[in-house]
Order: sequence, then structure tokens, then C-alpha cells
Amino acid sequence: MKKHLISGLFAAILVCSCATNPITGKQNLNFVSNSELFPSSFQQYNQFLTENKVITGTADAKRVETVGFKIKAAAEKYLTYLGQSQYLKDYRWEYKLVDNKEVNAWCMPGGKIVVYSGILPVTQDEAGLATVMGHEVSHALANHGAQRMSAAQLQQIGGAALGAATSGKSETTQQIFAQAYGIGSEVGVMLPFSRSNESEADKIGLTLMAIAGYNPDDAIAFWTRMSAKSGGASSPEFMSTHPSDATRIANIKALIPEAKATALKVGIIK
Repeated sequence: MKKHLISGLFAAILVCSCATNPITGKQNLNFVSNSELFPSSFQQYNQFLTENKVITGTADAKRVETVGFKIKAAAEKYLTYLGQSQYLKDYRWEYKLVDNKEVNAWCMPGGKIVVYSGILPVTQDEAGLATVMGHEVSHALANHGAQRMSAAQLQQIGGAALGAATSGKSETTQQIFAQAYGIGSEVGVMLPFSRSNESEADKIGLTLMAIAGYNPDDAIAFWTRMSAKSGGASSPEFMSTHPSDATRIANIKALIPEAKATALKVGIIK
């Protein structure tokens, strides 16, 4: 009886927790609304800034702000073109350069962006920076953070359902099933889900940088430099949250014509 109740709850959650994202047009699992997520995101962002050295008043800091503003404007134009101009009403855009040798950048839900100084030698110029910031902003626009939180919650529910289903079996059998579920759900569901998020952010990011007036072809050069920076040291693709460098670059090459065509429709590229 217990396992049937959990299975029924599991199915009900799947049916009731799908939302259509306006920038992708896809239905995604999402238990968390922006009104719930954004306040926490803003608080964590502000906390991060107080605990790290923010670089201001330099040419690099100015470049981050300039590119950030252009990507923000591109996102607004794109959502207006899609008939979803109200989607960004709760976003509070902010772009900060932080002194950190790590080759990284991120955008928290609600438009809070951080670029680490360690990535600047790889971005090299505004186009490279637009590639990075467009990609990170796209994660926020597509609600990937909320989706990953929802998927993790669903994974926990699945584990509970498995526990109920095997509750009458021996402890050894329960452990075998639990271990198989943990590996299977991570490799078979969670990691591909993360890789699909990355590929989706690449696609949207190319469109945003094109609308912002940058050439999406420059994204290939950036990701080629990133690949060289890593020196090929990466996990097998099926065990990674990111596509392999070769896969990513090939996908980007295929997506560039669509990004340029969309930018033309939005009316930015002449």
C-alpha cells in the first residue's frame, strides 16, 4: 500500500510540476517559482560579494559591465520579440568582476553575474566575454537552476519509492538496488540533464550575443581556447555535466546560422 501511495505521489508531481519556459518554448519540470528563488539568489549573491574581492575602476571591470549591459539589452529585445516582455520584470541585473584565478563565470537566477579575473586571458576581448556571459545568462533565462533543484528533489522521491518497493526484501538486496539506482539515476538521468542544459545555454547564448551585435563565429575561437586551456584533461562525456569540447564546438558551429537568422528577425543585425 505504501509503495502505491509513493508511486501515485510521484506521478502526480510529474503531471503538476511542468512549466513552459518562454525563451525555450519547452515544458520543463519546475517545482520552484522565480518569486521563491530570486530573493534567496540575491541574498547569496550579495553575501558572495562581501566575502570576495570585487574589482572596480579598471578597464577589465568596465568591459564586464559593458558586455553585461549589452547582453541584458539583447535578452530584453529577444523576450519582447517572443511576446514575453514581462518575463524579466523581476530580474535585477548586476555584473561584477571578481579577483579569482579560477577560469570561471556564472549567473545566478535573476540576472546576478560574476566573472572571475582568471577567465579574462581566455576571453581576450569583448566577443569572447560575450560568449561567456551570454551562455551564463542563458542558464538563468532558461531557469536551469530551478530545473536542477527540481530534478534533485525528484531523484530523492524516486529513491524513497525504490526503498518502499524493496522494503520486504533482504538488506543485501535493498543495498544492491539502492546502489544501482544511485548510479543509474546519476549517469542515466542527472548528468545528461545537466549536459542538455549546457547545450541549451550555448544555443541561447549564441542568439543573445548575435542580438547584442557580436559575431557568433567568435564563440568557436573562445571554446577552442578553452579546450586548449584544459589540455584535453576532462572526464568521459557520459560521466560529465558538460559536453566534451569537441562535441560543444561541433554543436556551436551547427547552431551559428540559426543564431544569426534569429538576430536578423529581431531586427538588430542589418
